[in-house]
Amino acid sequence: MKRALLKRRTLLAAAPALLGLGAVRAQGTGWQTLDGRAPLLIAHRGASGYRPEHTLAAYALAIEQGADFIEPDLVLSKDGVLHARHEPMLARVELEADGRTIKRSADGRPELHRSDTSSNVWQLQKYADRLTIKQLDGKPVAGWFAEDFTAAEIRADIRAQERLRDLRLANNAHNDQHPIPTLAEVIALAQQRSQALGRVIGIYPETKHPSYFKAFTDAAGLPRMEDLLLVQLHAAYGDKREAPVFIQSFEVANLQYLRGKTKLRLVQLLSASGRPYDFQLAGDMRSYQDLARPAGLDFLKGHADGIGAHTQLIVPSAGGRLQAPTALVREAHARGLLVHGWTFRAENQFLPAEHARGASPAALGDMAAQLRVFIEAGMDGFFTDQPDLGRAARDAISR
Repeated sequence: MKRALLKRRTLLAAAPALLGLGAVRAQGTGWQTLDGRAPLLIAHRGASGYRPEHTLAAYALAIEQGADFIEPDLVLSKDGVLHARHEPMLARVELEADGRTIKRSADGRPELHRSDTSSNVWQLQKYADRLTIKQLDGKPVAGWFAEDFTAAEIRADIRAQERLRDLRLANNAHNDQHPIPTLAEVIALAQQRSQALGRVIGIYPETKHPSYFKAFTDAAGLPRMEDLLLVQLHAAYGDKREAPVFIQSFEVANLQYLRGKTKLRLVQLLSASGRPYDFQLAGDMRSYQDLARPAGLDFLKGHADGIGAHTQLIVPSAGGRLQAPTALVREAHARGLLVHGWTFRAENQFLPAEHARGASPAALGDMAAQLRVFIEAGMDGFFTDQPDLGRAARDAISR
């Protein structure tokens, strides 16, 4: 036990050197990143190109494939336990155009939303009465919501399913096998594999829909999501900037709240369109694109250590071809902000047409060629569903 604890402490102490955290730009490396090191490989929801996302199996495979960080999106159960899911809905169904009526097939069954259902709860008759319609970030959404289930119920018989069930057909073979993991389990996996492999595997949690969950925890008399998150992260990694941890969010106010409570690094997510939902609530008219401009970056550096930018903000594509890089990376680096790009997926459906191969949307194209352009632009890290392909693409760039 003492030997294992000593090894874990040694690994965590070595994290800055192993992951390039807080480093000064290295001379002669050829990388255009902020610290001069190779960009970080972040497994988007685990190896989600090969296993149902946000399962321990997906995270474990991502680590085997060489990921530097694994990314759990976080939602809350009814009793305030953090779980890894892409959205609060464990399963989602379609709504009629009026937004108030659940769409049903001829036999009366709810019509499943084919790309936003990530568990088998929709098939469990015992939970049929928990199907509901809620307002999620100001829009009506129907389904089974994590916060309507206790952690024990989620663990008992709810199992993960492939979210992109009509595209990643092979992943459906892994449906109904894996429980929905808690944040504690994801942290334990990362630390256990770090110890076994002798290299630090970081964790990159996202607080999903923080305004939505703040309303839930306030009504339920529970601690807010951010406080629950920090308790677990500080216990596992300490409260220090050099820990192998990034916390990310599409909203702003919750990151500002976290900034006052932790030294762990924070990342402001920026979409290619729209604006943060908490900005909408506050009447702040700034968009994500506004935040990606110099004045916006000046604002963000007050609470964030980096930005997680949609690919369109870094290297736009138009007419199926990548265009010249924007000034975002240069401007962010000038302010000491890291830039992590999202999301790189190898299927033709997600690639610019110039990098697609074959006619099938599900066929794998040339993600490596796409990635090279972004890496040459100085991106500091990237999220990918296929960590093995991302690792190979990064390693193929000679420095």
